[in-house]
Order: sequence, then C-alpha cells, then structure tokens
Amino acid sequence: MPTSTHVIAGRCTTEFDGSRDRTQRGDVLVVIKPDGTVLVHDAAGYQPVAWLTRADTVTVSPDAVTAQDGDQSLSVTVHEEYARNRYRTNDAGVPVGTCPACESSLVRSGGTVSCPDCEDSYSVPADATILDEQCSDCGLPRFRAKRGDVFEVCLDYDCESFDDRVRAAFDREFDCPDCGDDLRVLRRGGLLLGCDAYPDCETGFSFPVGRHDGTCDCGLPTFETPTGRRCLDSSCEKATAQ
Repeated sequence: MPTSTHVIAGRCTTEFDGSRDRTQRGDVLVVIKPDGTVLVHDAAGYQPVAWLTRADTVTVSPDAVTAQDGDQSLSVTVHEEYARNRYRTNDAGVPVGTCPACESSLVRSGGTVSCPDCEDSYSVPADATILDEQCSDCGLPRFRAKRGDVFEVCLDYDCESFDDRVRAAFDREFDCPDCGDDLRVLRRGGLLLGCDAYPDCETGFSFPVGRHDGTCDCGLPTFETPTGRRCLDSSCEKATAQ
C-alpha cells in the first residue's frame, strides 16, 4: 500500500505543549510523515524547530496541523500558505539486488527487502546476509542466515522456505528438559524450539543465531553465536565454554 508524506510551506505559528513549551512564528516547512511524526523546519540547520515523533493522532486541515501524543501536543496554525502537496514515500534502504518483476532496485530496510516500484516485499531474519546469487526458479536474490546451521534460501518463502529448511534439520532433534518430549521448530513471532507436549508443557526457547556445536552440561544443545558460545537456554547456569 503506497504511503505519502504531507508537506506544507507557509507563514505559521507553532505551539508546543509538553516537556519544552514554546511558541514560534515564521516562514517554515511542515512535514507530516506516514508514521504520525510531525516536523517543523525553518531556514537554519537540519534540526527542526518543533517536532512530535509518532504522535497518537494527527489532524491536517486547510489552516492548521494538530498532533497529540499523551500529554504532549503540537499545533501549527497556517496564516499564509505558499505551497502544499502529498508525496509518495517509503522506507529507504540499502540496494541489495534487482527485482525480477520490474527490473527496479530491491532495497533492504531492517528485516524487509522490498521493491519501491512494484511494491513486492519479503521479510528476512534480522541477521540475514543478502547474497549476489539469484534463485534459479524466480530470479530473486538468495539470503544466508544461521539457525543451528548455515542456510541459504530464496527471498520468497513461497519459493523456498527458510523455516522448512531449519525444521528439516532440527525438528525433534532435542529433548525437552522439563518433560522429555521432543522440542519442535516453531514460528511464533521468531523461530523457537518449543515442547511438543504444549499446552501441557510450555517449555520453549528462542532459536539462537548461530551454529549448533555440542551439548551443554544441562543436556541442552549449545551454539556458537556472534557473542560467544551459549546454551539453548540463555539463563542456564551450567553453560560451559568447552
């Protein structure tokens, strides 16, 4: 879904009520972003003279902009309007390849790879590395990520599922420390190793970003991660550096 930023240039009075009460008047540029952030810029520097970040409510009318976030409020009264318009905007990101559908540049922003032109979007693990290699079936870039082992898959989960690759390698490979049942690879927000006896047993662990490299003194698997060797149970007191 395309989003837009509302921009108003004019002579305005800006009033901010909250942690830094102040009133200002002048020729300014008012920017209302899709996430509810309101910025008021004057001629000097990059810092806005007034702002409210991700406001709960924003109202834009012909002669005013009002934003409210808890006990903080920002109001901009437009006395004389020089220009006003809406412009399409999206999350800027790092170029990571070419969209096979429209030949535009794919960009990565956080855990999302998207095409600004055709608006196709793909989620990726936060630790994923986007590869130069393209999928032989759909033409999208492939990515590499670690969950117990190193997996390289297509960006499109419908084409090649990262979860399925991890599941094939580690589903039922480890025992629940509380009831002895199998630990399953589950997707609940992130990837988990959770007990197959749920809801009778609610034991579950976030799947570490790293490679499985042995067994902890507690009996659970250990992983070599970017921050060092650790037990599947991050709170384990028996973790060993062997």
